[in-house]
Amino acid sequence: METILSKSLIELVKKRSKDFPVEGFVLGVGPVKPCFLLLGEAPGEVESLNGIPFTGRAGKELMTFFDFLNVTREDVFITSTFRSRPFMEKEKTDKKTDEKIIRKYNRPPTKKEIIAHAPLLDSEIKTTDPPIILTMGNIGL
Repeated sequence: METILSKSLIELVKKRSKDFPVEGFVLGVGPVKPCFLLLGEAPGEVESLNGIPFTGRAGKELMTFFDFLNVTREDVFITSTFRSRPFMEKEKTDKKTDEKIIRKYNRPPTKKEIIAHAPLLDSEIKTTDPPIILTMGNIGL
């Protein structure tokens, strides 16, 4: 599905967040006139790789909820407050090799990061004019 956002707006937001410790960039997806807009926190590792919101572990739970509501992904506009995966690096010991490795772990986006990406969400809400906005978690709220 094509994005409802302008390329110049996307480029502006990417430029504003270039110095943050993040990876990937995931656009919101869904119909222009959704039955509701689902607003999450930020992409996780899976989403940052495949570019599709809510396709990791949380996405599997979400599909169960959608089944309960008798809606599909195609009925809902799915997006996030922050479009890149915010991460922190931590040292970990590999159990097999006893070697120290650096791993990336998800973290909540900061206030500055959310503000940097806010124009995308504002544009999506204005364009889709959803009858309901369903927020997921504290950051979405």
